[in-house]
Amino acid sequence: MTDDQIYSGKIKTPLGDMLACVSDEGLYLLEFTDRKKYDRQINGLKKYFNSEIAEGEHFFITKVQNQMNEYFSGKLKVFKIPLIFSGTDFQKKVWNALSEIPYGKTVSYSDIAKRIKNPKAVRAVANAVAANKIAIIIPCHRVTGKNGTLTGYASGLDKKKFLLDIEKNV
Repeated sequence: MTDDQIYSGKIKTPLGDMLACVSDEGLYLLEFTDRKKYDRQINGLKKYFNSEIAEGEHFFITKVQNQMNEYFSGKLKVFKIPLIFSGTDFQKKVWNALSEIPYGKTVSYSDIAKRIKNPKAVRAVANAVAANKIAIIIPCHRVTGKNGTLTGYASGLDKKKFLLDIEKNV
């Protein structure tokens, strides 16, 4: 939990606006503003940290914008910003496993379940992936169906395909 003020600001991307929520500790949330259940993600963050979110400028918002610009231009493969997770221990384990997926590679939900040493938890892994509050940086877009098909992306499969295409073409 944090006593720091959480600030929010818009991040511009070729796929549309994103909202970044940060404090002096790091990044709490990065979501496309047209994401399914967007409000649920924001409200969950407020509840988890028992904090309001104030719109405002912050050096981490600027840093996220700069790194996103580099990512979308194909120059950045590894983000360098501290991340603050808001979720259960199981979700955090899944998100850490997602963070280890190399740039330009994809894995299946069952691969993630095996990585966290819980191979029967494929459905729970899929739910944890869907609950990820830090899009792109925690690369849930790199998770596909077992046969490599594009499946489930709360911001839309068109965005998922775009992100994977960026990573393939670099």
